[in-house]
Amino acid sequence: MEIDISEFLLKIGAAAFAGLLMGLERQFKGKPAGLKTNMLVGLGASGFIIISLLFVDSGGTDMTRIVGQVVVGVGFLGAGVILHGEKGEKVEGLATAATIWCSAAAGCFAGFGLYLPLLIFTSFVLIINLVFGYLNLKVKNHTDTD
Repeated sequence: MEIDISEFLLKIGAAAFAGLLMGLERQFKGKPAGLKTNMLVGLGASGFIIISLLFVDSGGTDMTRIVGQVVVGVGFLGAGVILHGEKGEKVEGLATAATIWCSAAAGCFAGFGLYLPLLIFTSFVLIINLVFGYLNLKVKNHTDTD
């Protein structure tokens, strides 16, 4: 079992870059989990996928279990962001937690070498966070003035 270093660098680079893009948006909005967190989550997820691919021909590797464990592990990070964001009865941090979850998915895409789906997925996350974040603010401001 050996890892091709150029393929490894491409995969972890793609994962880190996707996390960078998602994290920048969160960082600019002053959210508790921003640039570094999203990059590390994407990088970590890709690392677990890359390691698991070393055993894909061994017959005992179930890739769905490995991806599932990434999802569960990242769920704990997301829960921490949500719990950290609570103020009284108002729950905060859901979009940031969801973005961390998406960073892990992006890392999985990168780890499997699925670069076009990674690009499309990352674009969707950014569009949703930017466009709908703006719309959410407008709707909130509109309802606050009524």
